[in-house]
Amino acid sequence: MAWRLCGNQVKLWRMDAGVSREALGQEAGYGYETVKSMEQGRRRPSQRLLEVADEMCGANGKLLAARNYLQPERFVPRVRDYMAAEAEAIAVHWYETVLIPGLLQTEEYARVLMAQHCPPVDDETVEERVAARLERQGLLAKTTVLFSFVLYEAALRTLVGGREAMRRQLDHLLEVGNARNVSLQVLPARHGVYAGLGGPFVLLENAELERHAFEEGQETGVLHTDPERISNLTKRHAMIRMQALSAEESAGLIRKLAEE
Repeated sequence: MAWRLCGNQVKLWRMDAGVSREALGQEAGYGYETVKSMEQGRRRPSQRLLEVADEMCGANGKLLAARNYLQPERFVPRVRDYMAAEAEAIAVHWYETVLIPGLLQTEEYARVLMAQHCPPVDDETVEERVAARLERQGLLAKTTVLFSFVLYEAALRTLVGGREAMRRQLDHLLEVGNARNVSLQVLPARHGVYAGLGGPFVLLENAELERHAFEEGQETGVLHTDPERISNLTKRHAMIRMQALSAEESAGLIRKLAEE
């Protein structure tokens, strides 16, 4: 909606000033169809277009002021409520199945995931989201916050970015796992049927002792506050941790995979 509103304002100012779409595009270095797409909100109006349109149409900064509202979203909409809850948590218990949890990803690993997003996003959005993910990882430095992670073995074997990039990611896991407020366990694939077959989830607790649970799918994300749902996931998480390797055994397995 922000793109459409801004693009429509460019169009209205342009028409009021008697500037053709061709003339605006020529001055800004864009083709007719590109300018049209921006005016219709199908593409994000670029800063270059806003600068040129502002000057050619005599908007006196009014069009250029829109740029602050057109920045790429740092988080996809379905996880924003979770991010707010995560930032206030005093305990985070995370179970993941096929990918490394966002709080534990290297910059290299995160960038590969963001760049391979489907449908594709532009380079600026990739960089914004990578920066946001790395910024989130500052939570791990809060030594009064407890973090426990259980990773299904498949997450360690999925070669995101290739073998060398994954080796660096595994080394990073070993480093983070040494922090006194971080517990890292691996659920080995040999278990067969286990409590976490239903997929990944995160349990959160804040300073007011309020509890939340988060589940994310392909195009959905749900932050649960219902006590019964949270209780069910808490029981499941307890069973997953019992079925997982100890922290020491997990570190040994991660180290072994990094050396392969």
